[in-house]
Amino acid sequence: MPELAPTLAVIGGGQLARMMAQPAIALGLPLRLLAEAEGVSAAQVIPDHLVGDYTDLETLRKVTDGCAVVTFDHEHVPTDHLHALEDSGVAVRPGPEALVHAQDKGVMRERLAGLGVPCPRNAIVTTVAEVEAFGFPCVLKTTRGGYDGKGVWFVRSADDCGDAFATAAASGVRILAEELVDFRRELSALVARSPSGQAAAYPVVASTQTDGICREVVAPAPDLSPELAGQAQEIALRVAGALGVTGILAVEMFETNDGRVLVNELAMRPHNTGHWTQDGAVTSQFENHLRAVMDLPLGSPAPRARWTVMVNILGGPDASVGRLYDGFPHALARDPHLRVHLYGKELRPGRKVGHVNAYGDDLEDCLERARHAAAWFAGDLGNESE
Repeated sequence: MPELAPTLAVIGGGQLARMMAQPAIALGLPLRLLAEAEGVSAAQVIPDHLVGDYTDLETLRKVTDGCAVVTFDHEHVPTDHLHALEDSGVAVRPGPEALVHAQDKGVMRERLAGLGVPCPRNAIVTTVAEVEAFGFPCVLKTTRGGYDGKGVWFVRSADDCGDAFATAAASGVRILAEELVDFRRELSALVARSPSGQAAAYPVVASTQTDGICREVVAPAPDLSPELAGQAQEIALRVAGALGVTGILAVEMFETNDGRVLVNELAMRPHNTGHWTQDGAVTSQFENHLRAVMDLPLGSPAPRARWTVMVNILGGPDASVGRLYDGFPHALARDPHLRVHLYGKELRPGRKVGHVNAYGDDLEDCLERARHAAAWFAGDLGNESE
């Protein structure tokens, strides 16, 4: 039997881990997965998997036993456990000193301020009176655990603050208050960085968020000045270097109406705003994440087409009706150039169950094709006759 490459452990069985599997096959890189349950998205395509709790240190030791490196589908593994894995000789990438900035928004804000990175005005608050002193309207966020709009409250008066502080009391997390930014749109600057310090920056993209969930991404961001695009990429590369990030770093930003960029959040893993790279870039974010954490030379982040549009497939109100697979005959016959990525997840209203990528020279055409296909798979166009 030929000698295999070093095994990479991946913690978390979601779609991000699932989409690491294909470039891992091409690289000849064995993956070992820690999944939350049998049959979850990544466990369907990674045969070498263990089902267990990522908050249990012994489970983490078991899944990483014999692995050269461990990386993540999410940022929620306890920091102390990551230090323990490092102490046992496993290369944790990104490491706990970096990852804490994606785990804890309060820590992130303090560190970014120290780096001089432009951010919304913010403060840790412990009482409603402190929120009033900070100023309404504002945004309240749990410092840990929030995602896809969870753990985020838009508050305009003291009466709106109850749910945030009740959540904080129940979970033992802090509350971060941030100014309500007057922004034109949301941007994302995605970079890859290896332990040796090599870095690659993808084109800055524009994303559309609804109820805290990413709906679609346009790459590159239309009508973004070269100066502002360069500033966004410089910020992402500077943050990656200063924090010692290994792998993919997504820096979500606001483009303000007065022509600035402000950092909103960080993610140290492949990110929804980078899914367009699977079909629209020379090297996808998933392949570059694997290359980076294994300290291999990074691939080119250059776009393959003038425009690429990614639209998420979300379960609609009638999500229990039909199967996603039934959307293929219509979608693929209508658009042979369309690229569809399904996650093997059960349909539920509002749940991300896949995405579609459309690319080409005409942005409006790409938007129409991607939106139509995503709506068809979600069942929103199921009664059309076309």
